[in-house]
Amino acid sequence: MARFEPTPTARVRERAILVGADFGRNPDWTLDESMGELERLAETDGADVVLTLTQRLDAPVPRTFIGKGKVEELVSHVRNLDANVVIFDDELTPSQQSNLERIVGDPVKIIDRTALILDIFGVHATTREGRLQVQLAQLQYVLPRLRGMWSHLVGEQTRGGIGSRFGQGESQLEVDRRLVRKRISTLRSELARLETRREVQSKARWDSGVYRVALAGYTNAGKSTLLNALTGSDVYVRDELFATLDPTTRSIELEEGRKITLTDTVGFIQKLPITLVEAFKSTLSEVCAADLILLVADASDSGVERQIRAVRSVLDEMGAGQIPSVLVLNKCDLLSHEALAGLRARHPDAVTVSAREETGLAGLLYRVAHEASRGDDTLTVLVPFSKGILMRMVHERCQVLREVYTERGLLATVSASERMRSTLAPYVVPDDAIGPAGRTPPTPRP
Repeated sequence: MARFEPTPTARVRERAILVGADFGRNPDWTLDESMGELERLAETDGADVVLTLTQRLDAPVPRTFIGKGKVEELVSHVRNLDANVVIFDDELTPSQQSNLERIVGDPVKIIDRTALILDIFGVHATTREGRLQVQLAQLQYVLPRLRGMWSHLVGEQTRGGIGSRFGQGESQLEVDRRLVRKRISTLRSELARLETRREVQSKARWDSGVYRVALAGYTNAGKSTLLNALTGSDVYVRDELFATLDPTTRSIELEEGRKITLTDTVGFIQKLPITLVEAFKSTLSEVCAADLILLVADASDSGVERQIRAVRSVLDEMGAGQIPSVLVLNKCDLLSHEALAGLRARHPDAVTVSAREETGLAGLLYRVAHEASRGDDTLTVLVPFSKGILMRMVHERCQVLREVYTERGLLATVSASERMRSTLAPYVVPDDAIGPAGRTPPTPRP
């Protein structure tokens, strides 16, 4: 027998009880659907759901959110099922959370949907900006819920000795709150600097004339898989909610020769916490700065119509509702022919694809090319050989209809966007400068 028993290092999955209330306020999103999504969130965060409790209420009970009888039932189930976490589908007030923790007792944790999503974001954020955004949202959520839990943040002031008597009369809780507010201020300053850098990069892409496409949609709709299929990238993909948080941009060249960028952004969800919307403002700004939005939806999901409406509602709230968009119905390989035909009938302008099977991608790229050239106009330009960068931009940012190299430079007829037309304005020549079959008419002698 071994002298020392090995200590297991694998993470033990928690046993969770889900609690929801039906207030009858949202006919498009039933309680069962909301609880099903909450279960997916809990599983994503490493918990096993052992029970779901629901109650019909006119309004939340001020003291415990749910009724007294339902609280007693919850306590009984916690004991009998050996649950160690209770997750509410709606956000709890600090007093409701405190009261429930006292009634249920230690060591059972009482959290709500907001805290659960924040925890998932904390695990999945990988870039510096993403981690800072998650920290900011977590601290904004924790601040009104502080109950002396941050004593480890306090320094020498509360340990006694020289200098410890400054600020006497200030309670531990007040010190904790002040430290959290200071950290929030620091995070906001750091994010503001990163946002300034992002704006400079975004302006550089605007000035370059690159057509920008953003992928937006409900979480787990397959946006990252679609980005990989279109660009040949290897962005992290997994069948779970919020698998990727940080925006990822890749470039791709369309068949006509125009280069565009595709940006994958954080997925949306029902009841997305307002603290997250505020914290991820700079990330979501990638959507607002796009020339075209690909609204990606999971065609195989029974609630696809509600998800589409939810995403469009969030885009409107963000101020991106006026940006041209194309509905992309993904995962169509999981549908029967009859179901797919019905979906196409309801959304005749949508593009149906399967990112996993890489079907329908040619049609999607054709649609993107059509949207990219919607505001284009035709002009003929003569670009001197000394403007090598501009020549490259002509080939990458425009659709070249005809071209010929002359002694003076590149003479080309192109279809160009408004930004490129502005860039090329000093080099515009008459449209007949290029003759038939690409021949340049001789220069008349005086």
